Amino acid sequence: MTTLAFAILLAACMVAYALNRRAATGIRDGGQRLHSVSGYHGLFALLMILVPVLVVILLWLVLQGTVVNTLIMSSLPDGTLDGLGAGQVDLILAEIQSIASGRVFGEPEPWKVAAAERFSGMLQTASLGLVLVTALLCLGIMVFARSKVSAEFRARQGVEKIVSGLMIFCSVVAIFTTIGIVASLAFETIKFLRLVPLTEFLFGTSWEPQIPIRADQIASTGAFGWIPVIVGTIVITIVAIVIAIPIGLLSAIYLNEFAPKTVRSVCKPVLEVLAGVPTVVYGFFAILVVAPAIRTLGAQLGIPVAPNTALAAGGVMGIMLVPFISSFADDALSAVPRALRDGALALGATRAETVMNVLFPAAIPGIVGGVLLAVSRAIGETMIVVMAAGLMANLTLNPLESVTTVTVQIVTLLIGDTSFDNPKTLAAFALGMMLFIVTLIINIFALRIVRKYREAYD
Repeated sequence: MTTLAFAILLAACMVAYALNRRAATGIRDGGQRLHSVSGYHGLFALLMILVPVLVVILLWLVLQGTVVNTLIMSSLPDGTLDGLGAGQVDLILAEIQSIASGRVFGEPEPWKVAAAERFSGMLQTASLGLVLVTALLCLGIMVFARSKVSAEFRARQGVEKIVSGLMIFCSVVAIFTTIGIVASLAFETIKFLRLVPLTEFLFGTSWEPQIPIRADQIASTGAFGWIPVIVGTIVITIVAIVIAIPIGLLSAIYLNEFAPKTVRSVCKPVLEVLAGVPTVVYGFFAILVVAPAIRTLGAQLGIPVAPNTALAAGGVMGIMLVPFISSFADDALSAVPRALRDGALALGATRAETVMNVLFPAAIPGIVGGVLLAVSRAIGETMIVVMAAGLMANLTLNPLESVTTVTVQIVTLLIGDTSFDNPKTLAAFALGMMLFIVTLIINIFALRIVRKYREAYD
């Protein structure tokens, strides 16, 4: 039924567009001068139907499950839910939904079977109601939009108002989503800091978040100093960036300025294929090829190398980041005005001097954007670190030892039977807040660089 509702909406939009455009064309052919071209009349009708009806359908789908579940649970026999906790109530609802979908295990109680039948009936009624509401709304709005067609009607302004409203709505959603993310992190971080002192979290040099979750569980008291975790993140990120930036920038300069067209047409798509490789594949490559090669080389040179190393994880991560930096740098170099190239060459500069002294400084804003994206990707990477660098927090700057990162610890802390009222679980949100602050500082620093050079070369 949901598919039918969307099909009705699509058909109504197409019909409304055709009707209004034909009507406007008829007015124009009749000798009257239209304020807006006939295409805007059709687009006005299309948007008038699409926007409100789509909102109604989405709201219906979002609220349908909650309303039906509430009605079903309220219609159960008296005393059925007395003394039950929220988890037990959810289990009963899940069992009713399972019976309604045909997945019956054992012999359910008769009242559960009856509730499942009511549940199926309510869902069918809700789906039918969605189709009827969609059809009626589409028909009503179509008639209204058709009545607006006239020589004096400002259809273009109407379309622009609707599109402007959509853009404002999307901007507001993005802003409030960001605020919600920050607020959720801050709220849980405050709860964590009520249990763990801020000084211990910021300046502690030991990260061992294993604490007893239940009264009968044996575990350590826990240590929540985040310095080993952030140091591991920095080490792996530095290794990745040291590898990715030179390779990415040099490959972009060569492909953009020096490579023949045939070489560029082949090498650039092949290079960008690396961006589409799943990170788990990079993780397999790191653990099966790079890490053993590093250990073998270390043994030949007499250098102790851990089984999982930051060098292996960072090196493979750097190869993964090459397409991002290369693509951004190539686009930035291509966007430099041709006049700068011609002027430098006319003054006697070589192509290499033109690239290094003219094009590269002018393209710094785009290049910084690519490097920033690569740094953010490196900081947020998880799978490669899990497979190649390990899970244990180790306070060291040696890339040949095992380290862990903030994102890996966040995933580790939230896996399994967790409750959101103990320091072990809340520590994940504190790490997330600190990671957000670090990336925010990086963004501010990058924006300052971009603005400085953009003012110089605009």
